[in-house]
Amino acid sequence: MSSTPDEHVGSAGTGGADAAGSAGTAGRAPAAGPPTGEAALLAELQNVLRAVPGSMGIATALSHTGEHAIGWVALSAFGAWLQPERRTAWVTAGAGAFGAHAASVVVKRIVRRKRPHHPAIRVGVGTPSKMSFPSSHATSTTAFALLAGEATGNPRAKVLIPATLIPAMLASRLTLGVHYPSDVMGGAALGAASAVASRRLAPEFLSRAGAMGLLPAALVTDRGPR
Repeated sequence: MSSTPDEHVGSAGTGGADAAGSAGTAGRAPAAGPPTGEAALLAELQNVLRAVPGSMGIATALSHTGEHAIGWVALSAFGAWLQPERRTAWVTAGAGAFGAHAASVVVKRIVRRKRPHHPAIRVGVGTPSKMSFPSSHATSTTAFALLAGEATGNPRAKVLIPATLIPAMLASRLTLGVHYPSDVMGGAALGAASAVASRRLAPEFLSRAGAMGLLPAALVTDRGPR
């Protein structure tokens, strides 16, 4: 039995619709499944950290302060001005923070790990690069906190500054969703190593640079209390 023209049109229309539907489905990116591994851990940590009142504002402020270690270098300069009798220690803190940042950038270019990008992770701030390991903020902050605590010459500050600043910065990078937990832990380890190296090498380097006229003598010479 032959089919009617209407049946041909209907079949063609249905086939066309099916084809269009298939094409539309094929053109769509597949829905992301639930996060796994460190992405799942980060998503859970974000839920906890962002529930703390004011956490986003604090995290954003720390992000801007620690960007390229500029805030830590500025604070070191202020410390050197405020405590001229401990100027060398403060200059070491600033140099150590900047050196730690530079070291983290080198490691990032070697490892080339991508930043968190699963839809379940909420990113709260822009970043200058797409590379994630280690966290440069965690690296420079750890180096600065350890060296600045010593630079004050105050035993309590030597403990309180690192104990307060380092965990706050590490938590802030997770709150903002720009690093995995292993990124910030790796950054803290590299920052601690940088602080040790700076403590041993920077004073001698600064002394020689001052003697050779490469740095102003006032920058590398301790003076009496202000």
